[in-house]
Amino acid sequence: MAGYRREPPFLHGAATKPGILLVNLGSPDAPTAQALRRYLREFLTDPRVVEVPRALWLPLLHASVLTTRPRKSARRYAAIWTDTGSPLLTHTARQAVMLRGYLGERHRASLEIEWAMRYGSPSIAHGLDGLRARGCDRILVLPLYPQYAASTTGSVFDATCQTLARVRNVPALRLVKHFHDHPGYVGALAQSVRDYWMQTGRPDVLLMSFHGVPRFTLDRGDPYHCECQATARLVAEALALPAERYRVTFQSRFGRTRWLQPYTADVLVELGRARTARVDVVCPGFVSDCLETLEEIALEGKSVFLRAGGQAFHYIPCLNERDDWIKALSDIATANLHGWLTPADPAALEAGRNRALALGAKE
Repeated sequence: MAGYRREPPFLHGAATKPGILLVNLGSPDAPTAQALRRYLREFLTDPRVVEVPRALWLPLLHASVLTTRPRKSARRYAAIWTDTGSPLLTHTARQAVMLRGYLGERHRASLEIEWAMRYGSPSIAHGLDGLRARGCDRILVLPLYPQYAASTTGSVFDATCQTLARVRNVPALRLVKHFHDHPGYVGALAQSVRDYWMQTGRPDVLLMSFHGVPRFTLDRGDPYHCECQATARLVAEALALPAERYRVTFQSRFGRTRWLQPYTADVLVELGRARTARVDVVCPGFVSDCLETLEEIALEGKSVFLRAGGQAFHYIPCLNERDDWIKALSDIATANLHGWLTPADPAALEAGRNRALALGAKE
């Protein structure tokens, strides 16, 4: 072990409080090949993400993938980059601010919130250090992945525990595994679709496109596929959609391994060739718009569908900063903070401080 991380000063009699760390996937610092190379190196060396023996994968990664993919990925990121930077980072930061407001109004308790990225900046270690520096001795880690997968939520848990393994005064820890069937999340998703349709009319088919993972993960016990199907079923029920009016698909394949099917791009081609008048796509596995939604679906997916013969393509934005989603997020956080929001007793804190000083503790 390289040693402990720097510890905040311990103050006798100081009030402690809970903290929440929101975590999303991550983003490069800029839409450049150099920034993408750094980001992809961190992302693709995570054994949770690429389940291939290191001796086989790492030479290929450094000799091929990291020499060709960064430039291509940089062009894709440039197409969706904004004046405020990465859309994913921007939405996550705003969600953290709004959640702080919701929880502050709801509980009137001292509570800290940080946000972090599994890959890139700000890191999980940075977020945990920030919460501990502000007196949080109880931390709730809330990954912003509705459906659990070992390669996403599991990796967040890994990074959290790896950081805390180098902490001397370890805080109490709670981890949110998933919220794929939470009524508030499902309700916000369904309402976002309704709101969109009220403005634009209804499609012939609604595609619910989830991020893909290798097919073998399902065989090895990963619940991700089942949780995606459950989310889609609940949203379809909330929208009163018959089975023939919606499809569940999977996007973002990487490499030659078979991934979860059907593939979003293949279904868009199929629907385009069938001369489907209008297809709408929503991405329930993402709570914030990002490269996979704004570029892969809204731009590339639209092009695939129209080239195949489709007539009209609509992308329905992610939940982002919708009030009903932030309320649902506050409900999820509150349920997992149970017992942690009781205000400290000032008299008891002062008595404890005095006892410590009498025993020789430093001011």
